[in-house]
Amino acid sequence: MGQLPVIAVVGATAAGKSDLAVELALRLGGEVINTDSMQLYEGMDIGTAKLSLQERRGVPHHLLDIWPVTRTASVAEYQRLARPLVEDLRSRGSAPVLAGGSGLYVRAVLDDLEFPGTDPDARERLEKELAETGPAPLYDRLKSLDPVAAENILPSNGRRIVRALEVIELSGRPFSATMPSYDAVYDSVQIGVEVPRPVLDERIELRVARMWEAGLVDEVRALAARGLAEGRTAGRALGYAQVLRFLAGEWTEEQARAETVRATRRFARRQESWFRRDPRVVWLPFDAPDLADRAITVITGAS
Repeated sequence: MGQLPVIAVVGATAAGKSDLAVELALRLGGEVINTDSMQLYEGMDIGTAKLSLQERRGVPHHLLDIWPVTRTASVAEYQRLARPLVEDLRSRGSAPVLAGGSGLYVRAVLDDLEFPGTDPDARERLEKELAETGPAPLYDRLKSLDPVAAENILPSNGRRIVRALEVIELSGRPFSATMPSYDAVYDSVQIGVEVPRPVLDERIELRVARMWEAGLVDEVRALAARGLAEGRTAGRALGYAQVLRFLAGEWTEEQARAETVRATRRFARRQESWFRRDPRVVWLPFDAPDLADRAITVITGAS
């Protein structure tokens, strides 16, 4: 058997990716690299379902807890941090196992993606416009400038619309020209953890209940003191955004909890459709008793 490929465990939130990644790393002599954009934030533990040290079972985990909650997430910065880690693990004969459901972050590691720079002035002007008018007029402008990009961005996703318009302004090229391709830079295998939708909906509800029991409200309260609400990315994270509204007196705690379940289910559907579009993902049933064995068969067959 030659060098193992880079392994990515992907799929929707609450599918069981983290545990499978640990099991594969243990069996294959690998280490885990986080590809969940919210687990990059220090102190965001309960709401992101970050594995405890005990649950990591001695497997080294990279790119957890590296950013303060006030920092805006940058996939370009993440790529600069993740690629050298992959190179280092491969040079040591250790299998890199990517784990997490942030699709663009997975692709930033595996595929030939270049991220255009930013222009603070253009960004500020567009964000001011977004705050004043909402996303609709900006989305209409994007549709006329780059219909392909508009088709791939939700009309309600103001942050992504602003980014697309900024790149068009900055580079003079369509934003869609910078969107992910399937040109891999490493030999890689993506294992998708497949959960039927009704089961996933139940698992999400159960996970949110457990997060509340584990002290999510206290976690958010502590992070709010460290500037969570000002954090453009972290402050909008699932669970955290909803609890912030409860702490601000806008919602009851029950509303915040119900909204977290609803928003997480919506997010899980978007994750699934993102990963389903990638023809390279090999889907395996989450509840297969031999799930890890089947994943290893796929991985070793590709090496």
